[in-house]
Amino acid sequence: MKQCVMRHSGSVNGFAEGQKSSVHARLFPRIYGGVALVLVASSASAEPLSAPSLSSTLQPNDNPFAIDAGPLGKIYVSGQLSGIALWQNHVVDAPDTGNSTSLSDVSNAQVEVQSVEGPLQFYLQAGSYSLPSLGTAYLKSDKTVDRLYGDVPVGYLKAVISPEVSVMAGSLPTLIGAESTFTFQNINIQRGLLWNQEPAISRGAQANYSSGKINAALSVNDGFYSGKYNWVTGSFSYAFDAANTLSVIGGGNFSSNSKSSVATPTAQNNSQIYNLIFTHTDGALTLTPYLQYTRVDEDSHAGIDRGAETYGAAFLAKYSFSTHWSIGARAEYLDSKGGDCSTDADCSPTNLLYGTDSNAWSLTATPTYQDGRFFVRGELAYVRAEDAASGSTFGDDGTQHDQVRVLAETGVLF
Repeated sequence: MKQCVMRHSGSVNGFAEGQKSSVHARLFPRIYGGVALVLVASSASAEPLSAPSLSSTLQPNDNPFAIDAGPLGKIYVSGQLSGIALWQNHVVDAPDTGNSTSLSDVSNAQVEVQSVEGPLQFYLQAGSYSLPSLGTAYLKSDKTVDRLYGDVPVGYLKAVISPEVSVMAGSLPTLIGAESTFTFQNINIQRGLLWNQEPAISRGAQANYSSGKINAALSVNDGFYSGKYNWVTGSFSYAFDAANTLSVIGGGNFSSNSKSSVATPTAQNNSQIYNLIFTHTDGALTLTPYLQYTRVDEDSHAGIDRGAETYGAAFLAKYSFSTHWSIGARAEYLDSKGGDCSTDADCSPTNLLYGTDSNAWSLTATPTYQDGRFFVRGELAYVRAEDAASGSTFGDDGTQHDQVRVLAETGVLF
């Protein structure tokens, strides 16, 4: 699942027993030097690309570069180059992450190369990235790449069977949740508490269906990037009209897996997860309330001694004041139940948040300015943990129950 390292043994979007998130010196010249050669070759105009998906507060380049690749059709090149600055109180003591009271980092130095025509298409997304997330220690971009999804986090082949049906295989964005993986894709710079319980990128195969008001997908994949293809996820969306859409999403493992890494937290990788997401759009206003439930069952083969579950609710909102100015906001609550081992000395508790039976809530506001390909945005975020285990929250000793973060991100979308 997802950028920084948590103090507690639960995961924030795939940081095993932790969390996920200086461009690599070797990577920047390799990727961007290659892109420069492609752009010199051609700069044909095209429609905005559908991948990677962007939030409605940031608009994609509507004139991406393209080259004519003969029988492959046009190949499009897009990307993001952005930096981030962060200040926070009650800093989590997380060695070898780059986390500190104030810091700066590269949030995106990525390039996407893709084809969108013909029966066989491809998509490659390569570069450096950080994945800041609420309630967890920040993980610097170079460490995020090495410990999570590598220099090519997303890449797949796509076979278009018919106008309604397609099949994809490779490293794919998850179907789960209402927020996407990378900072530029969302209305907020940081992902939220619910996102921390979800997979972010999974390797596998996915079938898609789209017709009229219905969109559906079904995937067999490796869950929290475990390398074992024992997860099935699916989504179904129905558009009542142009303004209102309801999505039902679910997934889970069908066999146990004891793997534990930054990208693969054992408990979440052996879980079930369900979403109910509603989206309403009314001109400049977009509202997205959603519910989330996760369950981890006792599994001796995976080393899980106690079952546990989480109940979450979030409300996302975006409003555009003009073609340049907009604001994104998020409020959320997450409650964990079960997993306690206090009466059994030979048992290890299952911690999905800040200790067994803990809960947390957060508020985030992100004003954004965009002019053409350039953007700048700020963010104020607050997280509060309740009923937390001693040493599992914020501050040097993990006993502070809240944290404030102030962030700024600026860059270009090309």
